[in-house]
Amino acid sequence: MSWSEFLWFAIPAVICWLTAGTLVYLNKKDSAADLLMVAGIIIFAAFIIGLWIGQKEPPLRTIGETRLWYSFFLATIGYFTYRHWKYKWMLSFSSLVACVFVFINIFKPEIHSTDLMPALRSYWFVPHVTVYILSYAMLGAATITSAIQLVNINKGKPDPKLYRLMDNAVYVGFGFLMLGLLMGAVWAKDAWGHYWSWDPKETWAFITVAAYLVYIHIRLLKPDAKLALWILFLAFVLLMITWIGINYLPVSQNSVHTYTN
Repeated sequence: MSWSEFLWFAIPAVICWLTAGTLVYLNKKDSAADLLMVAGIIIFAAFIIGLWIGQKEPPLRTIGETRLWYSFFLATIGYFTYRHWKYKWMLSFSSLVACVFVFINIFKPEIHSTDLMPALRSYWFVPHVTVYILSYAMLGAATITSAIQLVNINKGKPDPKLYRLMDNAVYVGFGFLMLGLLMGAVWAKDAWGHYWSWDPKETWAFITVAAYLVYIHIRLLKPDAKLALWILFLAFVLLMITWIGINYLPVSQNSVHTYTN
């Protein structure tokens, strides 16, 4: 199998995922949504396996191939997270983002043959980045929830349900964040011979993790503390610095996470 057959698998998978996300969002036919999500995952997995067999090597060599794994893992992890936590927006969001990566592969076929940088050609690359994407999504949702709760508090009407949603989103997002961090450490050991080197990006990642831990501890010790909501907002700012902002800081020039070819 080759990329020439991609559309025959991509379009049915996208239809399944978008329909499932829509059904869940509209609170209709959860069982149908389950079947559609699983069907889409199986269809997409079939193409990945077929491409693997056709190329006689794992599809991890080009940018387009990594997009396949992003879509597959986002849909799969998003579905199982939804099944466990019952947050319908999580299924809708993960299926939508998975489809975005599929569309990138459809409308930018030139990336199918664009090789990854040598440093990124690792089995750890796709799961490492994918769990981070899910982490950012969950923690971003928690931050939006905290802003809504701050408005409610200022009106004198805090919503207990929002606290529960916010906490669970942080717990899941923080779990994915730590999973991505651990994967990155194992990858670093394989690539550079050490798990952690206090590289600028790693240092900001540590600061970000510490900020979310502060939020979790405040929520456990003082559930009604308004400070926790502000800490959550600050933690997300730190997360964005770690993800994107670090690339614009002078220290990034000394980072092994900066790739120039």
